[in-house]
Amino acid sequence: MSTLTEAREDSKTRLGRQLLRRKSITTMESEAAEGGGGGSLRRSLGVLQLTMISVGATLGTGILVILGQAVPVAGPAVWISFVIAGVAALLSAVSYAEMAGMVPVAGSSYSYSYATMGEGTAWVCGWCLVLEYAVSVAAVAVGAGQYVNETLSVVGVQLPDALSQPPGSGGLVNVPALVVVLLATVLLVRGAKESAIVNTAIVAVKIVILVFFCAVAFTAFNAGHFAPLMPMGAAGVGAAASKVFFSYIGFDAASTAGEEARNPKRDMPRAILLSMLIVTTLYVLVAVAAVGAKDWQWFGNSEAALVQILDEITGQAWIAVVFAVGAVLAICSVVLTVLYGQTRILLTMSRDGLVPAVFGRVSPRTHTPVAGTWIVGVLVAVTAALVPLGALADATSIGTLFAFALVNIAVIILRRTRPSLNRTYRVPLYPVVPILGALACVFLMANLDGITWAVFGAWMAVGIVLYFAYGRRNSRIGKLVETEYEEAHA
Repeated sequence: MSTLTEAREDSKTRLGRQLLRRKSITTMESEAAEGGGGGSLRRSLGVLQLTMISVGATLGTGILVILGQAVPVAGPAVWISFVIAGVAALLSAVSYAEMAGMVPVAGSSYSYSYATMGEGTAWVCGWCLVLEYAVSVAAVAVGAGQYVNETLSVVGVQLPDALSQPPGSGGLVNVPALVVVLLATVLLVRGAKESAIVNTAIVAVKIVILVFFCAVAFTAFNAGHFAPLMPMGAAGVGAAASKVFFSYIGFDAASTAGEEARNPKRDMPRAILLSMLIVTTLYVLVAVAAVGAKDWQWFGNSEAALVQILDEITGQAWIAVVFAVGAVLAICSVVLTVLYGQTRILLTMSRDGLVPAVFGRVSPRTHTPVAGTWIVGVLVAVTAALVPLGALADATSIGTLFAFALVNIAVIILRRTRPSLNRTYRVPLYPVVPILGALACVFLMANLDGITWAVFGAWMAVGIVLYFAYGRRNSRIGKLVETEYEEAHA
């Protein structure tokens, strides 16, 4: 008995060994089926719902504002920038598709890293995902106040800046942001299927609004607006591609639904790739329609380009209201799907002992992590309503790109170490595609500014402290003696 105790203590004190310990895919699948002791999720989502989760998290307010920022950089070739950014995102998306088909659990890139690179890398990835999901939800929700006011202006009602603007921009409490996040939390607590139905309806409305813009803009199409195609040269097109790439971030949210998909090995890869096709097609169509309707130099003075184009073409004031409603729905959809992803990441991490067990408790009635959802929802709501996010929101870009790079690397590792594993989808042109995907992520990270890197470094420092304060001592895989660990990987 004393020998076993000493072995356990020795295992705990060897930090290097623990950081490199991997979690077997078989163990992950077993825990997903049994709920890891905290209750199991319900498999109720089909390929349509999974696709809409991915589209909902990706197709946000970005396209409504990013176009006005990208056209002055790329000129009429901005649509090429969207294609380049879409290809760069697709390089990582196909790696996500392969991993999602092999590891159908709720942990997304955190679980993929745990299975291939060990606990240390998995913790860093999980902490990046906390930044990506929770902070980005708060940052997106902050914009709700402006669009709610635009909608209310139709009936002559206006919220004061103190209650509709974020702190630091003339506001005290951003009430619309608070309400949007809390409503999403209530819906998520009720059930994944119910949330998916609402999200699918909202995403359908968002798509209709963008298609409506294209239909109107093409009535004023002028091919002469595309000459010269690249006034800023290829460098301008590349710079704009880096800017618009972040409009594609979000497709990974579908991979967090691995335990709630009815047929995850088949449907997860399909949903990820289909969502990328839908989003890229819409972005390129909107870009071509907008530049066709307005000379590219016009965009330099426009903060809400799409709304102004519709207003000038139709001369109808209600156009602004339609897009304001569309923006509010876009915010609701992003908040709902990304908040969903955050709760599922934390659920998986809690099963591994790296975060408190409360995040892994699943209600036997709703089959959702009720307590964890409320904790995350309230914290995000308060953050969106009261905290100036500033550079922290910008740092989500690095966290996301880092997670994308790890998934590309995970594909390469598993192809080499477990070539016989059943893969329902295989990355084409292996190993060129995952290598290019990882390099594209590194390139985009390197192009971010110094303050973003500084904030990201501070965030990671906090994550390291938390790991040593809680995760290392409570890690389930860290408590295994060497023989138990070897048996788990037999």
